[in-house]
Amino acid sequence: MIATGVFAEVVPIIKALRRNKVGAVLIGLQIAVTLAIMCNCLSIIQQYRDDAGRPSGIDEANIFTFSNQWLGNPPDLAARIKTDLATIRSVPGVADAQLTNSFPLRGGGMGEGLSLTPTQRIPTSPTTIYFVDDYGLATYGLKLTAGRWFAASEVSDRSMHDANFPASVVVSDYLARKLFPSGNALGQAVYWNPAASSRIVGIVERAQTPWAAYGHFEDEQSAFLPFHFVNSGVYYVVRAHPGQLNTAMSAVQARLYALSRQRVIDQVQTFAETRNFAYYRPKSSAVLLGGLCLLLLAITLFGIIGLTMYWVGQRRQQIGMRRALGARRLDVLRYFHMENLLIAGSGALLGIALGLGANLWLVSHLELPRISVAFVVASAAVVLAVSQVAVFWPALRAASIPVAAAIRAS
Repeated sequence: MIATGVFAEVVPIIKALRRNKVGAVLIGLQIAVTLAIMCNCLSIIQQYRDDAGRPSGIDEANIFTFSNQWLGNPPDLAARIKTDLATIRSVPGVADAQLTNSFPLRGGGMGEGLSLTPTQRIPTSPTTIYFVDDYGLATYGLKLTAGRWFAASEVSDRSMHDANFPASVVVSDYLARKLFPSGNALGQAVYWNPAASSRIVGIVERAQTPWAAYGHFEDEQSAFLPFHFVNSGVYYVVRAHPGQLNTAMSAVQARLYALSRQRVIDQVQTFAETRNFAYYRPKSSAVLLGGLCLLLLAITLFGIIGLTMYWVGQRRQQIGMRRALGARRLDVLRYFHMENLLIAGSGALLGIALGLGANLWLVSHLELPRISVAFVVASAAVVLAVSQVAVFWPALRAASIPVAAAIRAS
């Protein structure tokens, strides 16, 4: 009985749509295009969110960083740097400090290729390299999953122009598994070039690259080398005690300037600020895509409102006759909502096909991930809901037409 009743309602609607097929087709196509674009945009936005939320492997909540540029290139750089580190570590609120050439998500740094044999022409894996000392593990808050960290006796000086490599290296778990898929990376030798090798003495759970937000290197192909980076321009990574980050940031700068004014301290920022800056472009893209989705939904909404209002004006006589024959306002509302649902549903089916096709193209040409069924379903539900909301006001006006006025207008 229910199926018969629904069928009895749908048949007149389909007959009416055949007489107004141009408008119905246009709205259906508009819904299809909106859905196809929207589901792919939502998928890309979610991918941006996932990328921006990936953990770096360090104690982000308590770390701040800054650059230090010495003026005049003083000859005693190594001594000045050691004094800086000792001074920073003595500041109240500071848990530890580290000198480095770069740090996760900075956006720039040094990269090398690692090989398993000295004669390899093509490295097994590219990797970013971080210069650290024996305080590096505590400063970054890295989690050591195998082996050990560097001893003080293993740390030596290296300038920007040196090409020496240490006897020991600590790598991320990701890099270890890429180099040695069988899982036996600890204790193995890796080669930077035919004449330089290092032995893996430790593995940390996670360490993102400086380029993790830009997609240049894979997310966690990182290696730590025991070097004091002796250079006129360096970065300091400082880990504060919980709740003392802002206080430590101000105190460290004041102490360093008290030591020497022959320097420029710049880019002082918490790691949260570093992360926000690193992902600024993807976040901006996500906002633009979100705005595009809202714009398309708004255009679709006003298109449905306009078309339905036009149809209401054309059908005043039919509406009046139905009301005169006993149709309730609810029946008129249901008619227009059912009509809209048929158009929107057909458009949604076409939109799903277009969206999946567009996603296949994006996957093959732009290396974006395959769209999830959840995004397709969610997008279709949103578009159908918007279409039903859009038709409500015109349908309400149609249901409010007085019977006598509708008959006189005929």
